[in-house]
Amino acid sequence: MLTDIQDLATKLAPRLIEIRRHLHSHPELSGQEYQTAAFVAGVLSSNGLHVEEGVGKTGVIGELDGTGSDNRILAIRADMDALPIEERTGLDFTSKTKGIMHACGHDIHATVGLGTAMVLADLKEKLPGKVRFLFQPAEEIAQGASWMVQDGAMKNVSAILGLHVFPSIAAGTVGLRYGALTAAADDLEIMILGESGHGARPHEAVDAIWIASQVITTLQQAISRTQNPLRPVVLSIGQINGGRAPNIIADKVELRGTVRSLHPETRANLPHWIENIVASVCDSYGAKYQVNYHQGVPSVQNDYALTQLLQASAEEAWGSDRVQVLPEASLGAEDFSVYLDHAPGAMFRLGIGFKDRSHNYPLHHPLFEVDESAIITGVVTMAYTAYKFWSQP
Repeated sequence: MLTDIQDLATKLAPRLIEIRRHLHSHPELSGQEYQTAAFVAGVLSSNGLHVEEGVGKTGVIGELDGTGSDNRILAIRADMDALPIEERTGLDFTSKTKGIMHACGHDIHATVGLGTAMVLADLKEKLPGKVRFLFQPAEEIAQGASWMVQDGAMKNVSAILGLHVFPSIAAGTVGLRYGALTAAADDLEIMILGESGHGARPHEAVDAIWIASQVITTLQQAISRTQNPLRPVVLSIGQINGGRAPNIIADKVELRGTVRSLHPETRANLPHWIENIVASVCDSYGAKYQVNYHQGVPSVQNDYALTQLLQASAEEAWGSDRVQVLPEASLGAEDFSVYLDHAPGAMFRLGIGFKDRSHNYPLHHPLFEVDESAIITGVVTMAYTAYKFWSQP
């Protein structure tokens, strides 16, 4: 079966590169993936899959029935949305939409998903069970997975697989991680409420800007001294808004940021920990405060057995020297984790770095590029793992 999958993927390579370049040239933002969804649905339909559109607003489901008697459903997820970034790569197939770019590789994810569907459709007589392909919108705003789940995308699913491109490792390489792969990502809003006054008489006012600076500094210092260093926490304030004029002491400052963590127990304690620090600083200087902590997507926690299956399949396909067990989790976030509340799953990293370049630009960069040979690596790895899934207990 592995040889069949490899041969089909190789024959499909020119078509898959064509698909990827079409998707790359026509990026769409989160929740606006209308043309992308229509294109994906067309490819799935032409390969004999049962297609449902408008799932999770602009998502697409393609179902492939095998001929075996195993009634377990394996889901394979691929996201489709792009980012509000002006592309500067100068590629022949660069984005045709000003200010929007596939700078996170979702065009590759969608292409690998389509390629996997095309390969398995050709081999469905040998497929023991059903595969459900989830082409998801709005990953970049961490809402698409929830939309898909609400529309029943995970109904009766036994397990789910996904992938994400990884420029830090070379194309042709697969990266795996047992347990935590990505971080939980939460949103933080802090309002510092002081008292306005003349800039020349600060002692008669309560300076919200200065107190806000103390809050930021204290939070950053406290992480290194009160949080377990083996359980990382990253707190970044990305927005500060306050003040009305250079000679008026601000009475109100709003801080907005993101909080990343890997361990559920640590995450559960963070809202209380942050509020205690904000309260302590504000009380010291006579200010009031408001803290709003919003939990976002949880950490992706890869299922051990499915990760073992991915590793065994990838090593059989490519050799152990092209399969890496990654030593560290990423503090980036992925709403693939939402699906894991409904079925066990695993996500792997697909190497897309150019071997002959000393530097590969990171995700979300206007010069981000992909070695397209990685597409076949992704398709073969995903398709063969899917086939072997039904041989597992």
